[in-house]
Amino acid sequence: MREVFQQELAEVQERLVEIAGLVAVAIENATKAFNESNVSLAEVVIDEDAKIDEAAIALDELAINILARQQPVARDLRIVVSALRISASLERMGDMAEHIAQLARYRFPDKVVPKSLRPTFLELGRLDVQIANKLTDLLRTEDVTLAEEIRNDDDQIDALHLSVFDKVLSETWKGAAVDTVDSTLASRYHERFADHAVSIAKKVQYLGTGEWVASAVIE
Repeated sequence: MREVFQQELAEVQERLVEIAGLVAVAIENATKAFNESNVSLAEVVIDEDAKIDEAAIALDELAINILARQQPVARDLRIVVSALRISASLERMGDMAEHIAQLARYRFPDKVVPKSLRPTFLELGRLDVQIANKLTDLLRTEDVTLAEEIRNDDDQIDALHLSVFDKVLSETWKGAAVDTVDSTLASRYHERFADHAVSIAKKVQYLGTGEWVASAVIE
């Protein structure tokens, strides 16, 4: 029975890595669609989000089944409960990628943000893709140094996010109302994507070290 239980825990980890991989592909395609005004790629992201949702639901069902049958305790219990919470965060990261893609589709054939903000969003997208790939590696390897790297990347995203707000609120901003709304929404989606990754990284770090780092509440 113990061997079966360990196999089930390994399957939980494998499924988390699989979902994280789907999320990494989603954010890479979403940010490319956003920055290049590629409506075909945006629609791929929107359509593929259902796969992330289905994979997350299947993982949750597996974890709940393990809790019911195996009644894990101590670290094993923390692993299963953490998997449920990580699954939820990954699903929300998929949603953020979908939202970014939806903006690209809504504004096609135009670019979503004005020219003055495009370099900022190129960098936001690059960092989100980088974070997603590091998160996949973190879930696969449990290398806690990756958790620190993700948090450092998130600090850069936070700074860029604030710079977008500074730009659209400045007296020199010449964008129309729709530009202001789209820019702030898009920036927030990029920022929240990274926030969920940080939340997951902290959970993995806790499982590996036993030390918990407090984090802000993420919707």
